Amino acid sequence: MSRSSTRPTSRDVARAAGVSQAAVSLVLGDKWRGRVSETTAGRVREAARELGYRPNLAARNLRLGRTRTVLLVVPALTTEFFAGVYTGAARVAAEHGFGVVLYPSPEGIGPARDPFASAQAALDGVIASSMAADALTAIRGDQLPLVMLDSDPTGSLGAATVNLDIADGVRQVAAHLLGLGHRRVLHLAADVPSWTFEVRARELAARLAAVPGTEVRTARAPISIEGALAATEAALTAPGPRPTAVVCDDDKLAAGAYKALRRLGLRVPDDMSVTGLDDLALATAIDPELTTVRLDAELFGERGMRALLAVLEGREPEGGDIPVELVVRGSTAPPGASA
Repeated sequence: MSRSSTRPTSRDVARAAGVSQAAVSLVLGDKWRGRVSETTAGRVREAARELGYRPNLAARNLRLGRTRTVLLVVPALTTEFFAGVYTGAARVAAEHGFGVVLYPSPEGIGPARDPFASAQAALDGVIASSMAADALTAIRGDQLPLVMLDSDPTGSLGAATVNLDIADGVRQVAAHLLGLGHRRVLHLAADVPSWTFEVRARELAARLAAVPGTEVRTARAPISIEGALAATEAALTAPGPRPTAVVCDDDKLAAGAYKALRRLGLRVPDDMSVTGLDDLALATAIDPELTTVRLDAELFGERGMRALLAVLEGREPEGGDIPVELVVRGSTAPPGASA
């Protein structure tokens, strides 16, 4: 049998196998026993294989209104954080008979090509990080049941939002550094237009402003070690009193800050304290180990999937932000004598 140049249909399979379309449906839906002979079932399977026929899952599940497939849209997988989000989402999905397709948005943010011929026909719903929200329009994901992660609940595209308590994480960092005696802080901010990073900047500024004699300087950097290195080096060689602590929007930025400090002959934490946010494996790979905020990525993914299941079933998703925890390690200390 030769392959057709167009996508084969169940009618083509039925014709090739010499059976009815109903028989094809029974065999390929694995409901043939007692209704179709084993010989006929084998003939249908062979015809489907020869033709390269794949069932249209969306059509097959039309009666249920479900394809039992969810799209998880995240920034480019540059850290293990979003791998953890996927793991948590996939675990809950599997418990409920759903599959999760992972779709990294190019360069972390910005438009993305539709990964399906028609996302709406192929999916039950979407879970998306706010950092990859621009991809939703391109894949028409904003027209499906949608749960947003790390997104402003008051202006979210989604039917539900699931957030980590990032504001509290920043409050914990600020309280820790202020308690050590730091008053001049460099905020190494992720140069990404996203609600989650706006929260970090706003909360840090508010916490430090509440204490007299504090000063916050901001340097923006792409989320890369080289970008963080360049931004930190430029900020610390600028005129004016040198900060005594660098607060980084994530652990990768902190690793870049470490390199910049070493180039400048500064020691962590003797001359400069450094904090991160994420608690990636990287946090304990650098020396000294990094004081950072631990985010439970797998729980984040689990909660995102549970929220989407609730939306699909017409229930109210679980409320409340996911708690985060400051993990104090060797990268923070009271300001050095040179400060």
